[in-house]
Amino acid sequence: MFPIRFIRSYTTGKTREIIKFYYDFKSPFTYLALEPGLQLEKEYPIQLRFIPWSFRIEESFGGNLQQRSKRNWNKIRYGYLDCRRFANERGLIIRGPQRIFDSRLSLMGGLYADKHNFFRPYAYRTFELFFKRELNIENIDEILKVLYETSNENVSFEKFSQDFQTYTNNQGQQDYLNAQNEANQDNIFGVPTFIVRDEPFFGNDRISWLKKRLDSFKLHDQ
Repeated sequence: MFPIRFIRSYTTGKTREIIKFYYDFKSPFTYLALEPGLQLEKEYPIQLRFIPWSFRIEESFGGNLQQRSKRNWNKIRYGYLDCRRFANERGLIIRGPQRIFDSRLSLMGGLYADKHNFFRPYAYRTFELFFKRELNIENIDEILKVLYETSNENVSFEKFSQDFQTYTNNQGQQDYLNAQNEANQDNIFGVPTFIVRDEPFFGNDRISWLKKRLDSFKLHDQ
């Protein structure tokens, strides 16, 4: 569906290879992978392509909160223990969400921000607030506020809000569906996942392996 693997910069004329980055705003490990992932764009002639994929918490950790076994709770607790270890090394705050969130709206916000060239500030702010428990990613008013504050649009909030809601009710639905279909084609089972020439790298702690793969292509800028 998306055969383009390279893109040419209009400013420098140089070709950059496209690397897919599947993400979800309720995934703490994706939050941890965001900054190192963006750093890759500074070290290699690549460009990340951000693709939303809603992490199926119930499938991975045994249903809703009341249905989880002790074993699944232990898995979750350990996962967040590792998250906090990684986060503490970088001065980030990651608090486990107090319930299961549907991230679809925030992910359509990501698609909208990407179309308008402000995905990075929107993503940073969304992750930061969500894992401080200061953002409800299911609430359109709260998502709109983050979008507007991080956008580069010189329009009124009312016009911005109307445009985003029109998008979520129309084209955003198709864009989101296309992303999920592409994820199925790429056999995505979790996030963060980077795809480099059809090879997956899953997890924030796999970026060193990803860099070795890029080095093997002799992509490193001299």
